[in-house]
Amino acid sequence: MTVTNGNPQNGHKSALGEPQALYIGGDYRPAAKNATFQVVNPMTGKDLYQCAAASVEDYSAAIENAEDAFRSWKKTPPSARRRIFLKAADILETYLTQDSPEILSSEISATETWVKINILATAGVFRETAGLATHIKGEIVPADRPGTTILVEREALGVVFAISPWNAPVNLTARAIATPLICGNTVILKPSEFTPKSQHLVVRALTAAGLPAGCLNFLPAAPRDAAAVTEFTVKHPKVRHVNFTGSDRVGRIIAGWASQCLKKCVLELGGKAPVIVLEDANIDDAVEAVVFGGLSNAGQICMSTERVYLHDSIADAFKAKLLDRVKGLKVGNPAEEKGVSISGLYSPASAQRVVATLKDAISKGARLLYGNLETFGPNQTILSPHILEGVTDSMDIFRKEIFGPVLYLGRFSTDEQAITLANDSEFSLCASVFSRDVMRALDIAREVRAGSCHVNGPTLYIEATLPNGGVGGSSGYGRFGGIAGVEEFTERKIVSLAKPGQKYMF
Repeated sequence: MTVTNGNPQNGHKSALGEPQALYIGGDYRPAAKNATFQVVNPMTGKDLYQCAAASVEDYSAAIENAEDAFRSWKKTPPSARRRIFLKAADILETYLTQDSPEILSSEISATETWVKINILATAGVFRETAGLATHIKGEIVPADRPGTTILVEREALGVVFAISPWNAPVNLTARAIATPLICGNTVILKPSEFTPKSQHLVVRALTAAGLPAGCLNFLPAAPRDAAAVTEFTVKHPKVRHVNFTGSDRVGRIIAGWASQCLKKCVLELGGKAPVIVLEDANIDDAVEAVVFGGLSNAGQICMSTERVYLHDSIADAFKAKLLDRVKGLKVGNPAEEKGVSISGLYSPASAQRVVATLKDAISKGARLLYGNLETFGPNQTILSPHILEGVTDSMDIFRKEIFGPVLYLGRFSTDEQAITLANDSEFSLCASVFSRDVMRALDIAREVRAGSCHVNGPTLYIEATLPNGGVGGSSGYGRFGGIAGVEEFTERKIVSLAKPGQKYMF
């Protein structure tokens, strides 16, 4: 494999067709034994490029490089770290007029809107994270012992292992690495095998902004090697912390490995977000929020709305407006059509899984209000929105995360019933409540078991300064954003200072 870094040679030349190398210790290099894997366009099924396939040997080398870089990076002044992130944000925004639209649309069938969200929201993550540089603070604690001063400092952990997913590849990659880096840690980044170049955009921006060699190491791995390199890195004694965003199935495995060496994790896993619409809600607003929250990126977001619970008195009116709104959405291939709102899923297998889940529900009594149970497109990855009602706990769709353009509707007659329905899930990431009575909605929001609950807004909402995450179960644990993220990626250290001449009781 010819080693390239995947960077365009000028502002408008695409890097998509070039091989993607590993990035270790500030150098682009092939994987050990020149191992590679093929990255495929899910919409067409055609090959995109060869990507270096990192091995345990490569990960071992990257960890050593990251450990070496940590010694100096942790001492870098906060203003210097801040400047790098602010510059990276500006650089990243220029990618919108370079090759990022082609890369994202080719790797994950991203619509024009989803490309912009990924790039612009990530620039926001960089800028907000830059602001944390001078907020990594400790405290002075009064001492009972005379002549003693006690400092409780916050210090960086060391090497952090970050695993980020394909569905929001730029934004979630930045989230996985930004706070660890600003806190003085160094990072080993494992991107998804579906989106190496999309996730490499983050590496490109930070490197161009002056991030020192070894601070961020980029190691894609082939599916055949993913379990081995992940277990090796999670258990490596020089890796101090693990963060993972992805499925609850894989999250449980990673948590198990980390528990064997008593290692801290942040795990942001699946979601099955409920929306509660009360009888006094603005129905038009609620419909708009449900469509945006449930069908953006074809429902392939951990915060996607899946369950919509409607008060009996407004259920029929809401349903009619929802169906009208969904019928107006353009579904198709954004590479061939303008104005596409819903594009393809990330693989044919995913589309088939969603259809199978729908068919299971219908066979057990659920009613299909909208959708045709058919995939289409050049690689059969596109699926129209599907809306169901009559879902019960005997159906797979009731318990499992759908991760597709699917919504199902339920009904309630009291606030207590709505809360019970919303909480009847192993997932606990986010939720929404709609009502003109904000205090009533606030009471309900406090009773819903979720890491975030939005009043009169979509479930799909987060800002970089907010402590995003679930509250246990299949949504994981730990927090990424703001000061909560600083607390996750630093640790408290006690330093006591005693005056000379102390007498002790011995």
